[in-house]
Amino acid sequence: MRIAGAAKLVVVIAIFLLTFYVISQVFEIKMDANLGHIFARSALDAAARSTKPPRYKCGISKACPEKHFAFKMSSGAANVVGPKICVEDNVLMSGVKNNVGRGINMALVNGKTGELLDTKFFDMWGGDVAPLIEFLKTIQDGTIVLMATYDDGATKLNEEARKLIAELGSTSIANLGFRDNWVFCGGKGIKTKSPFEQHIKNNKDTNKYEGWPEVVEMEGCIPQKQD
Repeated sequence: MRIAGAAKLVVVIAIFLLTFYVISQVFEIKMDANLGHIFARSALDAAARSTKPPRYKCGISKACPEKHFAFKMSSGAANVVGPKICVEDNVLMSGVKNNVGRGINMALVNGKTGELLDTKFFDMWGGDVAPLIEFLKTIQDGTIVLMATYDDGATKLNEEARKLIAELGSTSIANLGFRDNWVFCGGKGIKTKSPFEQHIKNNKDTNKYEGWPEVVEMEGCIPQKQD
């Protein structure tokens, strides 16, 4: 009887040990699988972060070199969506900021610091060109000037206004017509024509919108004014 009892005890202990061993092995496998999944996911997340394209100021396509200001701008879309002007990751003018309007929209930026000096818009359809001319004459040397049209930026322009804008480095201002889309970045005291200018003519055969051409966009790096 004692021998039989001892044999039963040995069997129970063996079963217990075997059960414990199986459970521990299964648990270890699951742990390994979970850890493997975690590490694999971490590696994938890290790879995704490393392949995500970097974001540059104002959302431009590449970083600007030192001593340059990043900018991006767009004209208005028909008479529905206003223009947008961004410099050094700061939105200076937009419909959201509620500081744009029909005509020519203009932002003045300090050529040394990149700081905003002023924003204005001038109605070139129902307004008067005189305030635009007066404002253009007050711009100081070394000031960066960014302009974008919305709806119609040309009907009230006269020869004097066009000449003053041309002196800021614009080439297209001489041909800017009714409901053309135009964006421009120049400066007071510039010695050459600005490379930063886009112009699309209002043409019923090619217009994207009924009565207006497509939006024009432009980005780039403005050299900082040196002493």
